[in-house]
Amino acid sequence: MVNPLVLHPDRLFPVDPTIRNIARSLYANVIDLPIVSPHGHTDPEWWATDNSFGNATELLLHPDHYVFRMLYSQGVELEDLGIGNPDADPRKSWRLFAERYHLFRGTPSRIWLDWVFAESFGIDVQLGADTADFYYETITNALATDAFRPRALFERYNIEVIATTESPLDDLRHHRAIRESGWGGRVITAYRPDPVIDPEFEGFRDNLGVLGDLTGEDCFSWQGYLAAHRKRRAFFAEMGATSTDHGHPTARTADLPTAEAEALFARVTGENVRAEDAELFRAQMLTEMAGMSVEDGLVMQLHPGVYRNHNRKLFERFGRDKGADIPLPCEYVHALRPLLDRFGNDTDFTFILFTLDETTYSRELAPLAGHYPALKLGPAWWFNDSPEGMRRFREMTTETAGFYNTVGFNDDTRAFLSIPARHDVARRMDCGFLARLVAEHRLDEYEAAELAVDLAYNLAKQAYKL
Repeated sequence: MVNPLVLHPDRLFPVDPTIRNIARSLYANVIDLPIVSPHGHTDPEWWATDNSFGNATELLLHPDHYVFRMLYSQGVELEDLGIGNPDADPRKSWRLFAERYHLFRGTPSRIWLDWVFAESFGIDVQLGADTADFYYETITNALATDAFRPRALFERYNIEVIATTESPLDDLRHHRAIRESGWGGRVITAYRPDPVIDPEFEGFRDNLGVLGDLTGEDCFSWQGYLAAHRKRRAFFAEMGATSTDHGHPTARTADLPTAEAEALFARVTGENVRAEDAELFRAQMLTEMAGMSVEDGLVMQLHPGVYRNHNRKLFERFGRDKGADIPLPCEYVHALRPLLDRFGNDTDFTFILFTLDETTYSRELAPLAGHYPALKLGPAWWFNDSPEGMRRFREMTTETAGFYNTVGFNDDTRAFLSIPARHDVARRMDCGFLARLVAEHRLDEYEAAELAVDLAYNLAKQAYKL
């Protein structure tokens, strides 16, 4: 049976009619604000070439590990979805997805996808087995038109700026092509040095060799290695970067004397690196990166507390980022102290901290951000990038850190069309939260209106120097 697809205008707003009316009014002030997307994993080649996305599967299924991890959990092989399998029939892959769309009920992915189907493609029936081919043809036919090329969609959704994320080993050719094309869209990079900072990253020693070739520095000496980072950071800044990003298993930082740091570097660049040395080196490098941010002004982001590539079988078959990154408990008070002792009081340094461990919001993160001038809290991220996750973030951080020690919304996505969908969810949830404060007479409505704009737009621009 075919069911209608209708996006209710009051979706995600509070049920109480008084609060809902206030939320509607606040939302009306932010619905049309430009999108600032300060950190994500979209592909800059989309805007460099402006080529068609191809078909529905390539656009919505292949880039989105939120989607294919759910399907994999229910027994669908990634090869059958076309992941790592260029010979897969994209229409058959789409049918596998459509037949199982009910698996996404109640999830953020369902909210985002329904928005894309209705708002981007004008579809008014729900996705399912009976509508799979209709969806595939409608979306794929639209993608063949100029209106659905990457640059046109960028402009259609009023994206003011979007930051992608690249390794120091990336030559940034796509960013250069965007810049030289004369197109007015602002797509910038962010410096993600994990492949040359994490001794447990696959190919670490080879990566150092490439870094040395790119910079002309001896990346197997401590001072040459640090100099290479400074050169690549400068190159990224020249190509538009305003931030760095670091994905570490923990939030541990260290501040070793130079001689000890040199000895540690010699150990982690040798054979058979010990796990404790790898962790200490990552910790030292967070503090080194903070020092470089003080020097060059790049905003520093840290995304700790994740066991990356937990499913060894999938990692060996398909590589990174296939939906098997699992949250870990994470401690921050002791872990961050070496870095904060050095740089936490520096008002010219911006350090944006994220977590997947919600238990630390009110106990550790909000008190830290409510004290140190350099520290700001990133909003609910990844698994917590959801309506309830957003609500919990505000409820657990606002009383201690306030709104202005947070940085607006960070969509952190690989799927292009989920960006406006995610921002719409964030704006609705924040307006609902602010509306409750107004109804409880904890905020005046004019203050809530100002805050709604700040949370949707201003704070991200300020924090990321955009």
